[in-house]
Amino acid sequence: MGDGDPLESIADAVDTAIDELTGGPTDDGDIERFTAAGMTLLAEARGAEDAAATFVLLHGIGMGRKVFADLARRLHPHGRVIAIDQPGYGEAPEPPRTPTIERSADLIGAYLRKIDRGPVVLIGHSMGTQVAAEVAVRHPATVSHLVLVAPTVDRHHRTAGAQLGRLAVDLLDESPKVLLLGAREYVRAGPHLGRKVRAMLTHRPEESYPRVAAPTLVVRGGRDRVSTREWCDEVTRAIPGALGVEIPGHGHETLIRDAGPAAEEILRFLG
Repeated sequence: MGDGDPLESIADAVDTAIDELTGGPTDDGDIERFTAAGMTLLAEARGAEDAAATFVLLHGIGMGRKVFADLARRLHPHGRVIAIDQPGYGEAPEPPRTPTIERSADLIGAYLRKIDRGPVVLIGHSMGTQVAAEVAVRHPATVSHLVLVAPTVDRHHRTAGAQLGRLAVDLLDESPKVLLLGAREYVRAGPHLGRKVRAMLTHRPEESYPRVAAPTLVVRGGRDRVSTREWCDEVTRAIPGALGVEIPGHGHETLIRDAGPAAEEILRFLG
């Protein structure tokens, strides 16, 4: 749409209103688009450019970079924070075909080499943990530390019905903030969400976990019905030297509703 389009103006106004209602920033950070192998991601960076540490945030299925506003705010004092819209999510354009988790990881790896900030602290949430784990395995020089929050997909319940049913139950206890942010991002994910879910379910993260070399933290919300305690314990055991923590009173969207406890655990892990 061109400048001055009334529908675009309405969409921008709604977007700003949601940010205001949920406590997110109404201004953009430093925005960059990166394209490789026919896919485009959008990266939003905040914090000092000369910071020694770099945190890179990867969202889950149907989500986008803006759900990380609270976490990014808490991490800013400790380094440069880059939140990613993966291809076909948030404001990143839909690719010609839905990428596999492995192809998404290769795109992230190429972007990390391009920005040339050295190894990063890579933080994935939900489906983003699958991408993050593959980046750590396929592009190990780009990752100093790996953080997997609410890892999916539980190999014992690898069906769309099981995953969506558990998520629906989990969301019954969630705050209006999470529901409002989630609704916006799911609309943005567009008509190909079903194909994206299939790509998520096809991936086998348990085959990659034993090959992760980066120091790893696995974080679970104590009330998370999607990423159960049994599954997160299995993930932690599968990754050499990984640590596992549980945040009481939080569900699957622990990084979105109130990222404070998770941020504290991440910073404690980094020492």
